[in-house]
Amino acid sequence: MTKIDRYILILFLRTVLVCFCSIAGIFIVFHAFTSLDDLVHQARTDGGLVRVMIRFYGPYMLLLFDWTGAIIVLMSLLFTVGWLRRTGEMTATLSAGISHGRILRPMLVASFLIIAVQLVNREFLLPHYRDALAMKAKAMEQEPEQPILPCYDLTNQILIEGASLLAKSKRINYPSFRLDGDFAGYGDLITARTAQWTEATADHAEGYWVRGIKRPEQIDSLPSVGTQNRPVILTRHDHPWLQPNECFIATTIHSEFLQTDQSTSRMVSISELASRIKNPAVHSSMSVQVLLHERMVRPTLDYALVLLGLPIVVNRRGRNLFLMIAVAIGTVMFFFGIKTLSGAMGGSGYLLSPAMSAWVPLLILGPIAYVRLREVQNE
Repeated sequence: MTKIDRYILILFLRTVLVCFCSIAGIFIVFHAFTSLDDLVHQARTDGGLVRVMIRFYGPYMLLLFDWTGAIIVLMSLLFTVGWLRRTGEMTATLSAGISHGRILRPMLVASFLIIAVQLVNREFLLPHYRDALAMKAKAMEQEPEQPILPCYDLTNQILIEGASLLAKSKRINYPSFRLDGDFAGYGDLITARTAQWTEATADHAEGYWVRGIKRPEQIDSLPSVGTQNRPVILTRHDHPWLQPNECFIATTIHSEFLQTDQSTSRMVSISELASRIKNPAVHSSMSVQVLLHERMVRPTLDYALVLLGLPIVVNRRGRNLFLMIAVAIGTVMFFFGIKTLSGAMGGSGYLLSPAMSAWVPLLILGPIAYVRLREVQNE
């Protein structure tokens, strides 16, 4: 790496940082303006306002980076080249016989690395903070109760409902398990005080540990039942590790599926999305299948967006910086217009399958981005 490469790279990364901090600052100011009373109240018992704001807005910065990373990279590319033109450094460098492609190389490599960091953030960091991102400022002191979204277990033929859900604790308050399968002696309903999601152990599969059972009243005397040689409802009659008025219902319907705020499904990793779609007990909509394929192609599409902006940066007519930004905004709108239209068609099953709807934007924009990169390298 030459000195000019280091100079351009530092200038570009500094611009990326300034752009992200500006967007983050605007977001925090507007959001904190509506939640300041709750944050100040929490700060009195939790080590000060700065600590509370870092704990509350830290996950949001990760989400904001995921949302805006590619656009910030494109805009930073425009600002950096605009600055080099304004100071005459671009003209001097081109006069030395160095091509546009060679000048842009450190910024394109840095753009690729930023998008790679975006991918790591999306797959390994955001999934750990999805509960915090769904939490309001006033809910920081204690975990709030959320409305529950009824979900039907297709494998066991059980409808899971309840009065409320504690998402972080993975607990249902006053659950109701409506039994549509053949569970002799249990009737058509199991109601209780709480149901706690529990991972699989040596004693049982994954499912809900149901406590304080109100119906059926004779639950402790009923034998465990299942379907297709697989235990579904475990009782104290056969499993002494259960306490009186308790049972265990084996199901693959995770407590996350019961959240009414389905935006959290966009913050799970690709492996979690794939396992959700493969789960035979859960009905996966076409939009969820589209989301899985979109996540797979997104890094490549994000980099294609950066390459689509190269002709705006490399021009012989010396466009005004603000005109370049306007053209870049149009390019971004065109890019997201194709993505949105294709995703909507795949989610509704109109003309495109879920997989094809996610790959169509890349099939359209990928070759254009590659041609533009080759053109810049030759200028």
